[in-house]
Amino acid sequence: MGDTQLPFRDIRRISMTQLVRSASLTGFAELAVACGLDPYALVAEAGLPRRCLDEPDLMVAAPRVGRLLELAAARGREPAFGLRMAESRRLSNLGPLALLVRDEPTLRHALEALVAHIHMHNEALSVRVEQVGNLVAIREQMDAGHEMFRQATELVVGVTFRVLSIFLGSAWRPRLVCFAHRAPASLEVHRRVFGSAVEFGHEFDGIVCNAADLDAPNPGADPVMVRYARRLLEQTPGPRPCASARARELVVVLLPRGHCSVEAVAQHLGVDRRTLAGRLAAEGTTFTAVVDGVRRDLLAGYLKDGARTLSDVSDLLGFSAPSAFSRWHRNQFGIAARSRVHAE
Repeated sequence: MGDTQLPFRDIRRISMTQLVRSASLTGFAELAVACGLDPYALVAEAGLPRRCLDEPDLMVAAPRVGRLLELAAARGREPAFGLRMAESRRLSNLGPLALLVRDEPTLRHALEALVAHIHMHNEALSVRVEQVGNLVAIREQMDAGHEMFRQATELVVGVTFRVLSIFLGSAWRPRLVCFAHRAPASLEVHRRVFGSAVEFGHEFDGIVCNAADLDAPNPGADPVMVRYARRLLEQTPGPRPCASARARELVVVLLPRGHCSVEAVAQHLGVDRRTLAGRLAAEGTTFTAVVDGVRRDLLAGYLKDGARTLSDVSDLLGFSAPSAFSRWHRNQFGIAARSRVHAE
């Protein structure tokens, strides 16, 4: 496949599926070759332009990147393909966002900047930082629709770990690294990267660390550069996430916590319930439709993974009880949830 320009209608379709900077593929070609693969042939097979391996600021379809990494992992027989890509990452791979993250006064401020602007680097990724007592959970969620991209998830968590290590030193280790998917046959790469505190089958993907780690001062912080970087990011061309996309990001994060309501999402967006409803209506949707769409997408992933009980799935989708989940499932699909779970 060559680098032909897509028709306008196809560009719009891809944009609706979420875009990511091709810098996310930094190191892909080298690792693919090391695994005995032809990186450009794989890129073409995944439906990505050849130049995505050479131009870091090219915006490409996030689902295709996810499929590319899964394809490489399978063909190269390297179940830790995404994590191995993360090992060599630098702040500069974040593009303009790296300028802001690098010069924030503390790691907490850096993470807040990352949360606020990550959509400029990866529209399919949402990040949330939650503190409970002396612990902080950095929760990361890939919006992959009906697909589950294990390699992309491990790449994202690995890159976050690299960012934390840049601030805290190479000897730093988190309290826990969490993955929702199953453990691979070998944990050699995971333990080399993260240390021994890695847990699979968890309720979320992300990292748990001490709250005190986030408040250590950054000796290289430059407040002038921070102000400049913020202006740069505000002036960077590109689509801002629409109301339904931002609402979807928050729904994905809040559902497993049991705190997903229109009031909570509106509060996180800095508006009231009526304003959010108006913005969603202008985009031809409703809050209920957004929540149902997220639940359908997440359900497909949980069924494909096959590691969850019906009760677990009900909790992760934010239902108060399995019976409420069963009623929703029958309304959505016309069949009982239990029969579908067993069929999968």
